[in-house]
Amino acid sequence: QVQFVESGGGLVQAGGSLRLSCLASGSTFSINYIGWYRQAPGKQRDLVARISRQGSTNYAVSVKGRFTISRDNAKNTVYLQMDSLKPEDTATYYCNTATSLEPQYWGQGTQVTVSS
Repeated sequence: QVQFVESGGGLVQAGGSLRLSCLASGSTFSINYIGWYRQAPGKQRDLVARISRQGSTNYAVSVKGRFTISRDNAKNTVYLQMDSLKPEDTATYYCNTATSLEPQYWGQGTQVTVSS
């Protein structure tokens, strides 16, 4: 099974930037899409962006043009570059598989707080 460890969150002002990292460990060979999810208090967990092993990407409309997802397969690492951050981006960010099959296990995530 695969485990994901998120890092890179923090407190930034609106308009600032952060880069999140997701390190995957375990049996990662069969994983195609990996995505970044976020969850704000009282709200559902939503998929923000995903990337395939070959580099195909998809973004939620709320972050398109501001966030960039990338991956380094050799390092089993996925990144999320977040620019032009808004207070609405405040949430706990998680990485996991991003397929039609709902993930069963989640890590602790990394907190992103954007002040106005």
